[in-house]
Amino acid sequence: MGCHGNSSGPAVNTQEYKLKIDNRMGRYSWILILTFLTCLGSVQYADAQGKKKRDKEEQSKATQRSLLQAEVIFLEGEKYFMIEDYNKALIFFQKSLELNPENAACHYKVAQILIISEEYDKALMYATKALELDSTNKYYYLQTAEIYSKQSNFAAAAQVFETMLATIPNSDSHLFDLAALYVYGNNFDAAITTYDKIESKFGLSREVVFSKQRIYLKQNKLEEAVTEVKEMIELFPEESAYVFNLSELYLSNNREDEAIPYLERFIDNHPDDARARLILAEVFKKKGELNMAIEQLIQAFTNPDLELTPKLNVLVEYMKQLSDPTVQENSKKLAQSILEAHPYDANAQAVNGDLYLNLANQQQSDEYKETALNYYRQALLLDDSNFNIWQNVLQIEAELSQVDSLQKHSEQAIELFPNQPSLYYYNGFAYISNKDPETALDVLEQGRKLSKSDPNMQVVFYSLLGDTYNELEQYPESEEAYEAVLQVDPDNSHVLNNYSYFLSLRKENLDKAKRMSSKLIKNNPNNPTFLDTHAWVLYMLGDYKEAKKFLELALDEDASGTIIEHYGDVLFKLGEIENAVKQWNRAKGMDDTSDLIDKKIADRQLYE
Repeated sequence: MGCHGNSSGPAVNTQEYKLKIDNRMGRYSWILILTFLTCLGSVQYADAQGKKKRDKEEQSKATQRSLLQAEVIFLEGEKYFMIEDYNKALIFFQKSLELNPENAACHYKVAQILIISEEYDKALMYATKALELDSTNKYYYLQTAEIYSKQSNFAAAAQVFETMLATIPNSDSHLFDLAALYVYGNNFDAAITTYDKIESKFGLSREVVFSKQRIYLKQNKLEEAVTEVKEMIELFPEESAYVFNLSELYLSNNREDEAIPYLERFIDNHPDDARARLILAEVFKKKGELNMAIEQLIQAFTNPDLELTPKLNVLVEYMKQLSDPTVQENSKKLAQSILEAHPYDANAQAVNGDLYLNLANQQQSDEYKETALNYYRQALLLDDSNFNIWQNVLQIEAELSQVDSLQKHSEQAIELFPNQPSLYYYNGFAYISNKDPETALDVLEQGRKLSKSDPNMQVVFYSLLGDTYNELEQYPESEEAYEAVLQVDPDNSHVLNNYSYFLSLRKENLDKAKRMSSKLIKNNPNNPTFLDTHAWVLYMLGDYKEAKKFLELALDEDASGTIIEHYGDVLFKLGEIENAVKQWNRAKGMDDTSDLIDKKIADRQLYE
């Protein structure tokens, strides 16, 4: 009624409306569902992306931890490397490489250790890996080249240097190493080319010139070698090294004449350069112009600025030719000029001693021996530490029978060199010569004990011990010493002579004495002392005719007082009294006659 009747608008079909509402609501539901699902998918995608990021971050952190751990282990290896405990260092370096195989420095360090242990093949693997990982590090090239060089693979080493020089800035100084590798590998042309590069970069130098010269000589390119040095002489005429080098080059190739103008021109400008005069002297000597050579040498030798050693070397070379009278006189002049320049040098005195001792031995001159002895004594006053000079002094004093000096100097030498057996021999010889066999015996026994490991020295000592025991009338000991010698040296002349002679004097074991003296003269048929010994053994055996024959042979060689007196004794035994007395008178006043000589003459009678 009232309200309903007054409602506006068309009437609504409620059923249709409801359906529309339901349809709309259904569409909204799908939209909500789709929206929900989309939101749900986005949430799940966001979660997946977050997880992946977190995994990557974790992986990165793990890598960083591994690299950090590798670095710590590497530093630990470095610590052991620095204290040269290479085994432990190697363990740490290899562990570091397991964690970080891309560490070039670690490869380099392992290679270093393997080089030290000479495991070059293994070292090369690590060195090349270090270079592969970092081709900008100069030291990796150097290490690799070093290993190739140690393997004698010079071509490979050179190739490494070539790459380094092309890659690493400011590495031109290693051109020298490259040139050397070419030389080692006999790649001489490449070496010359490299030295030319060095000269263009660094300028001319003595080292490079002489290196190129050596290469040219190996290639038998003499003219190229000469040209290299000539160019340097033109540029540096005051530099002696180039003049000397060129001169020696000419000398060694028999082109002495070409050396002379260079040396003479240099000497004109440098008259006090002794080295130049030595070389010029060698040139003249090689040309056979000895007088000119000696003139240059004397001027060089009198120069105190020239060291003594080269002078001594030159003189020693001349002393090898002392059979030439001209060389003898020249050697004397040179030796004297050395003394003028070095009067207070023991070696200068000693070399003069050597010269005159050589001359003495060559000419059998006691005068030269005396001269040599004086120089040696002067050398010892300046420096008594040279054992060889002591030996020479004692030898000459023994040969000249200067037994008092021999005794004094041998004792001084023993104080300085108490373990040298020969000094005890000379000292014992001096004591026995001075009629003190008791002291001689003690000294000789000391020397014999010191020389137990030397069979030759044992022979020497036993020989003199036999004489000493005989002097002390300890005959069994004397014979034992002589027998010890003959077991080692059955032809020992000293022992055969003294042993047989002493037996004859004692008239003991004369058959053995005759065997020994017969062997003695068979080995030494012209020795007057040995002929006299054999004759005296025959005399004691009563074989006067044979004794006379051997004494006459001895007299033909040496008319000594002992031999002449023995000859008189034999003549007396043969009934030739007048001739015997004549021989005794002839022997009187000479050395080494018996104390009975005057009584024999006065009484015209033989006394034994």
